[in-house]
Amino acid sequence: MALRLGLGLPQMRQYELTRDVTAVARAAEHAGYDSVWVFERTLFPVHPRDGMYGVPGLAWGDFYRDCADPLVTLTLAAAVTERVRLGTSVLIAPLHHPYELARSLATLDAASGGRLVAGFGTGWSSDEYTAAGADFGTRGAALEETLDVCEAVWGPDPVAYEGRSVTVPPAYAGPKPHAGPPPVLLAGSAGRALDRVARRADGFLPAFVPHPVLAGRWARVRELAESYGRDPDRLTLVQRCAVRLTDKPVDGERALHEGSVEQIVEDLAQGVAAGVDEALLDFQSAARDAAELTDAARLLAPAVREAGL
Repeated sequence: MALRLGLGLPQMRQYELTRDVTAVARAAEHAGYDSVWVFERTLFPVHPRDGMYGVPGLAWGDFYRDCADPLVTLTLAAAVTERVRLGTSVLIAPLHHPYELARSLATLDAASGGRLVAGFGTGWSSDEYTAAGADFGTRGAALEETLDVCEAVWGPDPVAYEGRSVTVPPAYAGPKPHAGPPPVLLAGSAGRALDRVARRADGFLPAFVPHPVLAGRWARVRELAESYGRDPDRLTLVQRCAVRLTDKPVDGERALHEGSVEQIVEDLAQGVAAGVDEALLDFQSAARDAAELTDAARLLAPAVREAGL
């Protein structure tokens, strides 16, 4: 099967939300992208307690200073497109009330004709948890409960659920997703997170990791899924790629998905070899504006197809 291509929508401070989200979403659909995606970053702490991506001492990138709400952004894109799937990579589930999040996602799926791909994770910033009134120490359990609540709310009425922190009395909770529950993908890198992917998800959402590491984690997810009696071939692997396109090839050492069109296509081919089914191409932190983002997206998509990926 051919590599599917997703495009990250503009959410950062250099973009104009009144026009850029809808313009990029339309351009992605016209250029043949299979999906558009959003991420979640709720604040930029002046004195962060955690390094970026949870790496001790790693300074936060300035591109995180101002990030638009993911569901508002995705709703804007849904309203001006007809075909592309609408993905979250990722929503930090424990920052949201599970019942309200499940209802919002069901409404978005129903309104878009069944195009939602619900990607969840636990995040890495304890400052975000403090701002949301959530417990960073129990984030794994909170994600599990969000999955339980979504399963209940997206299922047949009457809905009823009683869990660790959420109780839904028998009730009718609509609208329902367009054609059954949308696919759920999960992020993570630690052992418990990979086990959760294998037990509960329709796929895996790794981000910004070298291909040998990605291949190892994916092999572990597949092995665990089989141990739970699930068919690993029914799981999908969507890789988030931070793309920096350059006019000329980068000589010597370069970052993954950085360089000329040919170099990036080569990196994507290595991803396919590691098991990637869909590459989420995120140009937004490297692009100066929506025009530059769109131009890069339009250049890369046909090159990937011409390479036979």
